[in-house]
Amino acid sequence: MDLLLTSSGLRNDTLRDALRDMVGKPFSSANVVYVPTASVAEPGDHGWLLSDMNRMHALGWREFDILELNGLPRQSVLDRLSRADVVYASGGNHYHLARSISGNELTEGFRQALEDRVYVGLSAGSMIFSRNLTAHSADVIGDTADLHALGTTTVESPFNAFDWYLKPHLYSPDFPERDDAWADRIVTRADFPIYFIDDDTAIRVRDDEVDVVTEGRWRFHP
Repeated sequence: MDLLLTSSGLRNDTLRDALRDMVGKPFSSANVVYVPTASVAEPGDHGWLLSDMNRMHALGWREFDILELNGLPRQSVLDRLSRADVVYASGGNHYHLARSISGNELTEGFRQALEDRVYVGLSAGSMIFSRNLTAHSADVIGDTADLHALGTTTVESPFNAFDWYLKPHLYSPDFPERDDAWADRIVTRADFPIYFIDDDTAIRVRDDEVDVVTEGRWRFHP
């Protein structure tokens, strides 16, 4: 499983080069499927989604597909995932994205698709792989409002890929409360490992190897 888990998409050359290396061929020879599902659960202005979509499209893919995970036949979703070289999941509500995968019985097909494709996440799209995607971590991190907005108090990762949790947008001007003091408060309550990453950073996972790709700042607390 090859994952590039970003905070705010491919915002700099280092992140774009990392993806190009993971894909193993020019973007002009590759297909991408853009999954906006997490964004649908977020109210308000979605200009940020359009900006990210345009930034991705501008990389010059052979085919740029847009795929909503809800409402389509299961096999249709899986067939379109299988056409892609890169699966890109946008930001929004990570609990909605996780529940859309598991609730539509896409988990196993999604997992199989990712065995030989590259997955890129933006914010919420990066947060669905941890075994610690739970109601407990929502309370520790302070994300219970996002969970309750879905009318539920329970959630689990569709993939359970690793123990550490990822929290994006450290030091972001769009989230001014996410400073070192905010991270420190979370760490004092957390009983699981956490990566905090800024908007110029990604966590790269290639099978069992994990490293940080960055032009910015990040923190890890084991």
